Amino acid sequence: MRIICMGSGGLGGFYGALLASAGCEVGFVARGTHLGAMRAQGLTIERDGGRESLHLPNPRVSEDPADLGAADVVIMGVKLWDTPGAIEAIRPVMREGSCVLSLQNGVTKDDALREAFGEDHVLGGVAYVATAISRPGVIAQTGPMQRLLLGARTAPGQQMAARLCEAATAAGIDASLPPDITVAIWQKFVFLVGMSSMTAASRSTIGPIRHTHASRAFLAELFGETAAVGRALGVALPEHEAEAAMQRADAVSAAMTTSMHHDLEAGRRLELPWLAGTVAELGAKAGVPTPCARAIVAVLAPHVEGRRAPG
Repeated sequence: MRIICMGSGGLGGFYGALLASAGCEVGFVARGTHLGAMRAQGLTIERDGGRESLHLPNPRVSEDPADLGAADVVIMGVKLWDTPGAIEAIRPVMREGSCVLSLQNGVTKDDALREAFGEDHVLGGVAYVATAISRPGVIAQTGPMQRLLLGARTAPGQQMAARLCEAATAAGIDASLPPDITVAIWQKFVFLVGMSSMTAASRSTIGPIRHTHASRAFLAELFGETAAVGRALGVALPEHEAEAAMQRADAVSAAMTTSMHHDLEAGRRLELPWLAGTVAELGAKAGVPTPCARAIVAVLAPHVEGRRAPG
C-alpha cells in the first residue's frame, strides 16, 4: 500500500513510521529542521515506560509531496489552518481511487477535503494517541494507546478504509471500522475539546486536573456541553457520552497532555477555533448553552495567533 503522510509530526510521523515498519511504502512530507533531521538521521519513535523505540534509518521524505509519487492514501496531519495549502500540494499525488484520510482535530476537518476531492475520496478517521515531536527527527509517545478508527460515507471509500485498517492492524495499531464514523469523530471531539481546553488553560498535564475538584468539575462540564451540541445537530451520540469521556480521561497516563498545550507553551498558533470555538459557535446556532466552552475561548483567545512581540 502506497501512503503519503502530509505532515510528519505527532500523528502523521507516528502512524507513518509504524506502517512503514510493517512493509507499506510510506512517503513523509516535512519541513524545516524536522525535514533536515529525517534526511540526516532518519525518523525515530521514542516510547515511555521502557518500551522499545522504533527507528526508520532512511525514510522517503520531501518538502513536496509530488516528489513522492502517487498514493493510495494520503494521511492529512497538518494543522487545520494549513489545510487549504496542503490540499493544493497533494493534488499531483491523487489518482483515481486515491483517498485522503484526515487525522486532524475537530468535526469540520473533512468539509474542505470533500469539496476538493469528492465524497468517494475522503476517509473519516479518528486517532487516539499521545505523541509530539520531542526534537527534530524524533517523535515521543506517552502511554501505550495507539488506536485508529476508520470509515467512509460511500462504498468506494469504505473499501479503502478496510484496506488501510488491515495494513494498520498488521503494523501493531489498534485499528477498527466503527459502525458510524461520524459518531466516532464526535466522540473524539467530545474528549478532545475537554482535554485540550483544560490542559492548555491550566498549562498542566491531565493528572493534576483530574485530581483537583474544581478543575475536574469544569472538565466534566466541557464534556457535557460538547456532547449536547452534537446531539442537537443530529449526531447519534450515546446518552452517557460525557461520562464515558471522563472515564477515558481517568484511564490515560497522568503525564498525558495535548497538542494545544504544547503549542501554547511553544508560542505557536492554537487550534482553538476548531475545538472549543466550534462548540461555542455550533452551540449558539443550535440553541445549546455552552458557558464553559465560551470561557475557554475567552481565556485562550489572546494566544490564538501565537506569541507576539510586546506591545
